Amino acid sequence: MARFSRIEVATVMENTGLVPLFFHRDVALGKKVLEACYKGGARIMEFTSRGDFAHEVFGELNKFCEENLPEMIMGVGSITDAAAASLYMQLGANFIVTPVLREDIALVCNRRKVLWSPGCGSLTEIARAEELGCEIVKLFPGDIYGANFVKAIKGPCPWTKIMPTGGVSTDKDNLEKWFKAGVTCVGMGSKLISKEILAKKDFDLLTKNVKNTLDLIQILKQK
Repeated sequence: MARFSRIEVATVMENTGLVPLFFHRDVALGKKVLEACYKGGARIMEFTSRGDFAHEVFGELNKFCEENLPEMIMGVGSITDAAAASLYMQLGANFIVTPVLREDIALVCNRRKVLWSPGCGSLTEIARAEELGCEIVKLFPGDIYGANFVKAIKGPCPWTKIMPTGGVSTDKDNLEKWFKAGVTCVGMGSKLISKEILAKKDFDLLTKNVKNTLDLIQILKQK
């Protein structure tokens, strides 16, 4: 069962402005990544479900957070059907992120009052997601649509909350472009938790990167 309500999850997404994305089969490495991000100020993490037995890794990491990182909100991304969403919610997922808009996923998440964020690529899809109860829409792939797409949507639909994923980096110009366009938060994977950091196990650098990115986002959100 989710430890955090969907409103709590949406609030943390909006207040911090950053949702780190991560997957690795090594549970021990995953714990180090979570600790480093937590020390840097992150309070939410999207575990991307990739490959066989990924749910077993998530289960171990989520239990680790409950015991050691009590404010860390663990959710799952790359979910493509209701059965997978239900499985992860049984393991305590606090939110579900999908690459596409699937109404079956909306139904099972809403039944448990778990936040879900579907990948949308048109204003029609976004409107439908909101009709189904979506709080924050995922714009995916973000680099294909770009910040101007967000800006255009916010014109007729200022209430829409958008999280681009893909094409988002720690670079100031990149982040400034997105937040100036009106995004609520950004999803960031390898640009934040890089292969180099993982290979070198440089968790101090990861903590620094997370802190600097969160600080920069707060500055940009004030503009």
